[in-house]
Amino acid sequence: MLQEIYIIDDDDSSIAVFRELFKNEENYKFTNIKSEQIDIALKNIPSLIIVNEDAIQRDIIELCHQIRQDEDNTITPVIVVSSNKEKEHRIKILNESIEYYIRKPVDEDYLFYTIKNLGRLLSINRTISPLTGLPGNVQIHAELKKRLSNKEEFAVLYLDLDNFKPYNDVYGFLKGDQVIQYTAEVILSSIHSHDTKNNRSSNSFVGHIGGDDFLAIVPYIEVDELCQIIIGTFDKGIKNFFSKEDLEKGYIESENRKGNIEIFPITGISIGVVIAEKDRFTNILEISEVGTQVKHLAKSIQGSSYAIDRRKHNR
Repeated sequence: MLQEIYIIDDDDSSIAVFRELFKNEENYKFTNIKSEQIDIALKNIPSLIIVNEDAIQRDIIELCHQIRQDEDNTITPVIVVSSNKEKEHRIKILNESIEYYIRKPVDEDYLFYTIKNLGRLLSINRTISPLTGLPGNVQIHAELKKRLSNKEEFAVLYLDLDNFKPYNDVYGFLKGDQVIQYTAEVILSSIHSHDTKNNRSSNSFVGHIGGDDFLAIVPYIEVDELCQIIIGTFDKGIKNFFSKEDLEKGYIESENRKGNIEIFPITGISIGVVIAEKDRFTNILEISEVGTQVKHLAKSIQGSSYAIDRRKHNR
């Protein structure tokens, strides 16, 4: 699997070093990014970010904070390479949830294996979610490919949480992890009870894409009822993760990146459903594209909701 690594460096002084270091590793791609371009670059969600502190024109703490606060890159590993030997400086950077601080002069072998081992950990994490114990992206893709290859008819549920980042900001990441685990339990138990109710042997699959994103593959029969069960169960239990005061208000208050206070509703769940009838899709990318569209529709509705794409295949 290709490991795309961003080198944050304003004078292009580092990129050649990394390309030479990994010249025999075809699965690694290094891209130089100017610090002023970080907003655009983060939209692509790299496998790893390496910051050459000596070669950037902006405050390193501010830059690290911006990277770590980006919603799509909260779990992207970051390495800072610097000639600053002060312990206090190093601790400030690590306090921004940066994984490694490597001091110059850099031992190339140490740097090489640090990057390689981070890549290995990323591959493992893609296989199984350490937080929920659910299959990750590798198994999700394999399961979808298998069902397409077998010409099965099924429904794919794309599930994620509404207003989860503000929740993390207000209640902290530990509580946020508990909400993620709770969501996984709701999805699993709802699908199990739905299968039992309909006297159906379970051929369902639940995976954890990452963060607050989940995917489930289920029989397309009675999928409306299943979505209603998931939403009803989730909305009932999510209240246990909020303070009495916030529940009475019906919202939480969180400071945005500009320092302004915003109001966000109680966390809900959105479900986008794609009906994969026989021969409708030829690959999993097509399913994902439709899933993104229909989940966006569900998220446009205030509160927990679901939307189903029922378009038929034109034979």
